[in-house]
Amino acid sequence: MLAVWAVSTLTMLVLAGALPDFRLQAGTGESSTQIAVTAALGAGVFGLLSSLVWPLLVRALLLVPALVLGLLVFFLNGSLLLIALWINPFGQGDAAPETAVVVAAVMSAVASATGGALAVRDDDAYRRRLYRLADRRRRHADGPPGPVGPGTVFLQLDGVGHDVLEAATAKGLMPTVAAWLGAPAPGTGHVRATHRLTPWRTDWSSQTGAAQLGILHGSNHDVPAFRWYEKESREVMVCNRPSSAAELQRRAVERTGDGGLLTVDGASRGNLFSGGADQLALVLSIAARRGKRNRSRAGYFAYFSDPANAVRTAMSFAADVLREIGQSTRARLREQRPRVKRGGLYPFIRAFATVVERDVVVAAVIGDMFAGRAAIYADLVAYDEVAHHSGPHSRDAEKILERLDRSIALIAQVAEHAPRAYRIVLLSDHGQSPGETFLGRYGLTLGNLVRAGCGLPVPRKAERTHSGAEARSAVRAALRIPVEEGGEEHRPARRSEPVVLASGNLGLVSFPDVPHRMSREEIDARHPALLSTLANHPGVGFVLVRSEEHGGLVLGAHGSQIPVAELSDDRPGPLADFGPGAADAVRRTHGFPHTADIMVNSWYDPQEGEVLAFEEQIGSHGGLGGCQSRPFLLSPLALSAPVEGKEELVGAEHIHRVLRRWLREADGPQVPVGAQAPRRGAGNCATSPDEPAPANPQDPADA
Repeated sequence: MLAVWAVSTLTMLVLAGALPDFRLQAGTGESSTQIAVTAALGAGVFGLLSSLVWPLLVRALLLVPALVLGLLVFFLNGSLLLIALWINPFGQGDAAPETAVVVAAVMSAVASATGGALAVRDDDAYRRRLYRLADRRRRHADGPPGPVGPGTVFLQLDGVGHDVLEAATAKGLMPTVAAWLGAPAPGTGHVRATHRLTPWRTDWSSQTGAAQLGILHGSNHDVPAFRWYEKESREVMVCNRPSSAAELQRRAVERTGDGGLLTVDGASRGNLFSGGADQLALVLSIAARRGKRNRSRAGYFAYFSDPANAVRTAMSFAADVLREIGQSTRARLREQRPRVKRGGLYPFIRAFATVVERDVVVAAVIGDMFAGRAAIYADLVAYDEVAHHSGPHSRDAEKILERLDRSIALIAQVAEHAPRAYRIVLLSDHGQSPGETFLGRYGLTLGNLVRAGCGLPVPRKAERTHSGAEARSAVRAALRIPVEEGGEEHRPARRSEPVVLASGNLGLVSFPDVPHRMSREEIDARHPALLSTLANHPGVGFVLVRSEEHGGLVLGAHGSQIPVAELSDDRPGPLADFGPGAADAVRRTHGFPHTADIMVNSWYDPQEGEVLAFEEQIGSHGGLGGCQSRPFLLSPLALSAPVEGKEELVGAEHIHRVLRRWLREADGPQVPVGAQAPRRGAGNCATSPDEPAPANPQDPADA
């Protein structure tokens, strides 16, 4: 502490000499000794205020949106410095408000570096400090003195496909992961592998909501996409909306009769769903609740209560905003194709995902390991966010993979000092498939194509495109209107217009005025040209509809069709380009209660692995086609093999069963809903005094 205080004093003296708007004395002629004493007291008071006042400020700011919190850090630190100068008894220092912000930031950063906590990295001082915190928390717990058996850390690398991980390890971008797989570092000899890499196949809805719900809660039944329309409630469900996430979790718990993967002594960090854990931070499914039982933001308090962490993350946040602006400007100047807009708030959203979320989640996982918790599941979303806008194989995305590997290395090194052994499992929820947008290639959105197929008016810009002209021609042909006629366009009787939603390269069309899922026959009677317009469009791979005659029907170009019941890998029909497993994935989704009236999967090029996103993304996921459906599971050899022989890992629910088996192997049995979870002992520390009381994982209202 003395070293930190001395360095802070020296920093204040240097800044006072360098910045014209920053003075340590109000008048002139003061001796060097007076100035030095003023600097020493100012640095001491600033440090004291940071230690005492900062945690209270952060607690108050838990209600502030996380994106805003990083921007407030600089202002609050500057305010503390002005107070420290004002109450200094040895002279009235002075600083302009903007100068105070700069001085406070520099002092905090220098003190942080001196104290060994500038970054969340492999740092002995940082680990010792977290261990002391965990030790203090253990003293508040009851029970036996230590955990039994190894714990398990599940790290989800959001959006990192099996192909991307293999390429990253081959290029040396992820040396920690490469070493686990037995790849020696440059200049070293043979390294024995400690982990095995297994690909798995997603459901049709290849996105985090469906995957993580299945992995953590054992069921992703009736999750047809990232967003979909539910007719009975007349609401759009969106997987990353807090109210929707809470409802999906409730449905999964009700369907399985089980609290989730993390019900006993578990921690959920940065996830959409809780998994039944009672230690929660940045968990979306509880974010809609207010009051003491909502501990979603507790992770922010635990991390930002240290002002050095706050300043370090805020500075990294600002640097990443500038990095994104530079990268997007360079892509625009090079006229890179494909490309999407990356302006507005996106640089700040990206920086939150790549810096704030990463720092808070990694620190929370480290705290959980020092606390000896049995099962920890954390999601790192940085790669997925960047790959959507820069491309899954871009240099921007590769830089994120390098940073993720450093975080993995830190967690692995901290595991060596934890009070129990830990097995680290890496996995992803889906991959990403590259390709330009549907709008970029054809000049109109899926929504406008649907409107054209329904004979509804579309924007003039869309009408003028080649694709828009084709859609209008299809409408005229189906309605037996000569193409050369220039009269007024046909418009059906005014009814409720279709709801068109996009989930990556998967589109969903629903007619809200019809209470049930419409059949092909009903759709043809209302909009004779719609299905043929969609199925024959070059940007569409296939269409799924319900049929009164066949039960379910997959439609393709040139009139090709096949009943869902007859689909197989040997007889794929319009699914031929989409590879093994596509038939089963489509058949399963067809049986969901909330499958849309029309499900539209984009075109897929099996040679290039490209799809066409119905959203503004050049790296997308959510449907079938390419690497988006092929994530990975990287597990220690100490655990049993995920599957035997040539068996395949198919679906998130299968992953859930594998992870549960591994927890049982580590003496971590899970309990069903309604059973009382045992109280954690001293080795599995209770909730800290700084955190609100935990939600009861068995209470259905908390699901």
